[in-house]
Amino acid sequence: MKNIKKRSWAEPYKMKMVELLKMTTKPQRIKAIKDAGYNTFLLPSEDVYIDLLTDSGTNSMSDRQWGVFMTGDEAYAGSKSYYILEEAIKKYYGYKYVVPTHQGRAAENILSQILIKKGDIVPGNMYFTTTRLHQELAGGTFVDVIIDEAHDPLNEHPFKGNIDIGKLDKLVKKHGAKKIPYVCLATNVNMAGGQPVSMANLKELRAYTKKHGIRIIHDMTRVAENAYFIQQREKGYDKKSIREIVKEICSYTDGATMSAKKDALVNIGGFMAINDWDVFEEARNLVVVYEGLHTYGGLAGRDMEAIAVGIAESLDDNHQRARVGQVEYLGQKMIEYNIPIVKPIGGHGIFVDAKAFLPHLTQDQFPAQTLAAELYIDSGVRTMERGIVSAGRKPNGENYYPKLELVRFTIPRRVYTQAHMDVIAESAAAVYDKRKSIKGLKMVYEPKYLRFFQARFQKL
Repeated sequence: MKNIKKRSWAEPYKMKMVELLKMTTKPQRIKAIKDAGYNTFLLPSEDVYIDLLTDSGTNSMSDRQWGVFMTGDEAYAGSKSYYILEEAIKKYYGYKYVVPTHQGRAAENILSQILIKKGDIVPGNMYFTTTRLHQELAGGTFVDVIIDEAHDPLNEHPFKGNIDIGKLDKLVKKHGAKKIPYVCLATNVNMAGGQPVSMANLKELRAYTKKHGIRIIHDMTRVAENAYFIQQREKGYDKKSIREIVKEICSYTDGATMSAKKDALVNIGGFMAINDWDVFEEARNLVVVYEGLHTYGGLAGRDMEAIAVGIAESLDDNHQRARVGQVEYLGQKMIEYNIPIVKPIGGHGIFVDAKAFLPHLTQDQFPAQTLAAELYIDSGVRTMERGIVSAGRKPNGENYYPKLELVRFTIPRRVYTQAHMDVIAESAAAVYDKRKSIKGLKMVYEPKYLRFFQARFQKL
């Protein structure tokens, strides 16, 4: 044992069932990606070997979660499964009132309609696609107030998700606190590379917003992963459990939207949680219009119970250690192959810097979209673009030009093995070796909203 510098860890579960995968040839993949308009979202999943498109709804559920599928109460009104979900959210997160929805964006829609008026300003720690669109459709304008370090892929600040209080203060002074319905706080910021928010920053933000009478609305879809980073990186939290840290994070916010398809380990579902009765009252009226009765919100009873179980499982320290540990393993393999990635390694995936990977392509030639297509051709690994295509257009029709042009390798929870991580890293290395010969793309079809889902491209 003296020769072992560091003991290995293993997943805190074993497999009971496997899904057989279709193996494709390179000519088949070239045809598939061309037919999909070089958009990995438009690939049939059966043509994908390792699917890293998203960690949303792609996780493996536990035997306990599958077990409650047999006991869920499918009553239309007053389902006992709703009360089980409500109790779990109150117990583990601490919010007072709960409105279930079919997924997170439905909660964003309802919340935006209630809180945002035309002309309002909504500050947040980097945009997310659906969140910003709901805010804009409600008449608001999103303003990024994340710290500058978040826009630098090489900066190793341990909490690149932090809000810059100075930037927020300038907005308040310019527009007035009454024009700011809430601060949109994401824990583990997706578009920044899965980067966490520190507890110290959250406490400072809470003090500032309390002084100015501004709500904090928590995008908590990956809050447990954020808590893991606080436990590992922030002074004073190394002896606290993930469960304790998550409860403290939530205590500094006024409400939340959640896609339970991430942290809570289910394939569908979400909710809005709030501490304000008046907002809750309006939300449970609107959910009937868009989703279903306020005690099921578009979900089956079994889905609500699976979320309740998944919430508890997500807060287990061993689970988070293995979950984030697998992401870190892939990141270290990428670094060994000199592949430019966002640092430090984030919580739910590896984000490759497409600008550095393909420096000969301009942003208008869609380097991240191009790289995602090339990775699929090489190995059948499906990733996704998080750059100019995802950023979309401004209200005046001009493109947003984000500083970060990334390809996201998103790792589903409890799905793939370390051997899969090796295959992924080796594929990225193979594409990196031929990077100078890769040509960009041009967009030939663009939908009105959220173009990254359905846009089509051709090779230049």
